[in-house]
Amino acid sequence: MRLSPSETQTLVQRTAREFAERVVRPLAADIDAKARIPDAVVRGLGELGLLAVNVSPDVGGAGAGAVAYALAVQEIARACASTAVTMSVTNMVGEAITHFGTPAQARHYVADLARGDAGLGCFALSEAGAGSDPGAMTTTARRDGSHGGDWVLDGAKQWISGGSAARVFIVWARTRPIEAASKGISCFLVDGNAAGLRVGRPEDKMGVRGSSTVPLEFSGCRVPASAMLGAENEGFKIAMMALDGGRIGISSQAIGIARAALEESVRYAKDRRTFGAPIAEHQAIKWKLADMQTRIEAAHLLSMRAAWMKETGRAFSREAAIAKLFASESAIAVCNDAVQIHGGYGYTRDFAAERHLRDARVTTIYEGTSEIQRLVIARSALA
Repeated sequence: MRLSPSETQTLVQRTAREFAERVVRPLAADIDAKARIPDAVVRGLGELGLLAVNVSPDVGGAGAGAVAYALAVQEIARACASTAVTMSVTNMVGEAITHFGTPAQARHYVADLARGDAGLGCFALSEAGAGSDPGAMTTTARRDGSHGGDWVLDGAKQWISGGSAARVFIVWARTRPIEAASKGISCFLVDGNAAGLRVGRPEDKMGVRGSSTVPLEFSGCRVPASAMLGAENEGFKIAMMALDGGRIGISSQAIGIARAALEESVRYAKDRRTFGAPIAEHQAIKWKLADMQTRIEAAHLLSMRAAWMKETGRAFSREAAIAKLFASESAIAVCNDAVQIHGGYGYTRDFAAERHLRDARVTTIYEGTSEIQRLVIARSALA
């Protein structure tokens, strides 16, 4: 494993950093307040290749690899966690379609996603009663033999990131009775404007407010037989493999948020004076900053290890779970310390510390809670 990025990885990281500092960071507070990412920001990500970093250039991606992707997500998340979520989910969907789909499916969807000008990619797995246990999902897909083998979807999904601006949803639905659990789930590509699909009102969330999170309803939603992604009844495997990669993205988001919180805490600690000296001179503050830095660096190395293993074709499920668990819980600790260092100002929206804490909180929940990550890690330890 390389401990320093390659020339390509450095270029992608620098490109993301420059865009984040020039375009995204100045808008971050407004994105949070208005709960909306400007279309120009999404198009900018697309123009720079940041919406399909680890997708083949043959279908419009950058082809820069999983490590470059993780580094780029960190940079965008340092500026705005909401924008990083949008980037991460669209990358994940593009990768899944390219890896599991047919060439025709990849040509039809991935180039649009990569450009960022035709809508986002969305991952529709969770349901109100089936989050950590996707085998319990109740959304169904049935064949309609009278229409050439079309599939008809009925049911509902919950907590779908970016759903208000979707070009395509990857939707998981039951194609065998519920007794089959995870062995009876298939995967479908559903256009964002499909008849029979209703996108609900965005949730009023605590953090990552610029990334819309919506419920979906499917009522007789008809898709052609060619819309199936992968093989029938093998959708659960697709979900698990996609989530493994997605967890690298979440760890990177968490690291980026934590880096921003540390940087702002250092600036504040140098400026704020108490008892005749900057608070950065007080041991209590120094120790907090030291712990924050240590957590971030450890999380970064764990995330890079998981990304490198993915990029080099190694099994990385355990490493992705370790990276997500440690990075997400470390981000909350770092952001909590950042609020404490800022004192009363940390509890106001005049400073970004409170936004970082709100944004960090969800990283222990989505794409597999911390409890699920511990189960994954424990299963590996006990194998």
